[in-house]
Amino acid sequence: MKLNDIRVATKMWGTILGLLVLMLGVFVFTQYRSSLAMEAALADVQRYESNITAAVRWQGLTETNTERSLASMASSDEVIEKFFASRQDAGSALISEVQTGVRATAVSESDKAALAKVGEARGTLLDTLKKLPAVKASAEPGARKEFALKEFLPTSVAYVDALKGFVKVQEAQRDAAKIEARHAQRNATLLGLSSAAVVFVIGIVLASLLVRSITRPLDRAVTVAGAIAGGDLTQQVHSTRKDEFGQLLQALSLMVGKLHGVVTEVRRGVDSVSTASSEIANGNHDLSSRTEQTASNLEETAASMEELTATVSQSSETAQQANQLAVGAAQAATHGGEVVAQVVVSMQQISDSSRRIADIIGVIDGIAFQTNILALNAAVEAARAGEQGRGFAVVAGEVRNLAQRSAQAAKEIKTLIGASVETVEKGSAQVSQAGQAMGEIVGGVRRMTDLIAEIAASASEQRDGIGQVNQAVTNLDQMTQQNAALVEESAAAAAALRDQAQHLAEVVSVFNVGAAAVGYASTPAAAPVRKSPATALQPPKASPAKAALPTRKGVAPRLAEKAASTQDDDQWASF
Repeated sequence: MKLNDIRVATKMWGTILGLLVLMLGVFVFTQYRSSLAMEAALADVQRYESNITAAVRWQGLTETNTERSLASMASSDEVIEKFFASRQDAGSALISEVQTGVRATAVSESDKAALAKVGEARGTLLDTLKKLPAVKASAEPGARKEFALKEFLPTSVAYVDALKGFVKVQEAQRDAAKIEARHAQRNATLLGLSSAAVVFVIGIVLASLLVRSITRPLDRAVTVAGAIAGGDLTQQVHSTRKDEFGQLLQALSLMVGKLHGVVTEVRRGVDSVSTASSEIANGNHDLSSRTEQTASNLEETAASMEELTATVSQSSETAQQANQLAVGAAQAATHGGEVVAQVVVSMQQISDSSRRIADIIGVIDGIAFQTNILALNAAVEAARAGEQGRGFAVVAGEVRNLAQRSAQAAKEIKTLIGASVETVEKGSAQVSQAGQAMGEIVGGVRRMTDLIAEIAASASEQRDGIGQVNQAVTNLDQMTQQNAALVEESAAAAAALRDQAQHLAEVVSVFNVGAAAVGYASTPAAAPVRKSPATALQPPKASPAKAALPTRKGVAPRLAEKAASTQDDDQWASF
């Protein structure tokens, strides 16, 4: 397992615990070695101190026995001799006991050599003391003194000097042991310091490795985070580590990738929104222009419908008058048969009435023609209105059919009136046939009455239908005005959306997502082709009869303005 694959907490705890365990081991080992050295040194010092104490005691006992021997030699009293002799024996026993203890603790060669010298000196002294009874038994007065000065004291001094030499050897060894203890302690201290230095170096190395394993990915993470904060999303983060920092770098890599994708998509969306808002704004502008033009056309249509209503009302009144005249003509024809005497006068009246009816029928024919033209205009405007004008187109077609029927009836009436006029002109020559002619006149007048009644009914229906058409046109005008207001609001909303898209593009532009994405995002959206508003269709030219009718104020100038912008009028030729 690699170091970078171990968790950071595990590495830190492992390093700290490892250093602590290593330091504890070094401390225990140093203390153990120091303790062993000090214990050995103290044991040697204590042993040498014990030997020195025993040797000093041995020396004191020896000196005491020497003095007792000298006192015994100097005295001739038997009691005193026995007293010192017993004391010498007790001292010798103690000396032997001390000597045995010292020999047991003497392990070094120097100790044994020094003890050997002490033993030889003691043996010499004991051999000299064996001569003391003979000396005491001698009658010579100076024998004891000579023995004491020449034999006993030198051997005693040699024995004591040997003991002092042994003490010096022990003291030297004690001092050497103390020095060795100090050396051991110093060596233990140096070993501890060396071990601590080694542990310190190991700790520095481990800490350096640990810090490098922590700071390097942290520096990389800080660099990536700083780049992201600066808007640079082109950072490539690759890490094979499996610890927390590897997971952090992988998370940063994933975050950079997701941010890159989000910003790229946002830029694309901003471009799309900007393009769409521009298209919407332009389309709303065109739609607003078309709606305004449609509203203007509807106003003109409303004016035309008002004129058509006036014309139809006038036609209705004329038809009623014609109906009344036809009734009068029927009554006159009925009475004509009874008043033969007044045939000429009546025929003249009928001729006059027929001429008047012919004029009225001419007016009706003109009205029907004008109604047909107005219905054609209404159909044109309904076609411009699209789906909303379909019902209006149906009504306009019905009005046109009624106008055609009225024209046909007027033509038939005109024909009949012409026949009546010819009959009246020939009435003078055909007085003999007056009865038959009057019957025909009565029949014709009845037919004329029926036709005029139909014309009156048609004119009434036309008036009602045109009233409905006028109401529909008014409603269309209101809806068109509302649509124009909505279009203006939609255009304002599209402009605001475009401004917001531009602001969002400026906000997102701080991010650097690479050359390809930048090239895509920086490509300006294709400006939609600005279509010119739909050109208003040229309204049909007003007929002379229409010019005589009352019109709305301002309709004629608008018609003239629209006529000036007309591009194609042949497309409505089918009407």
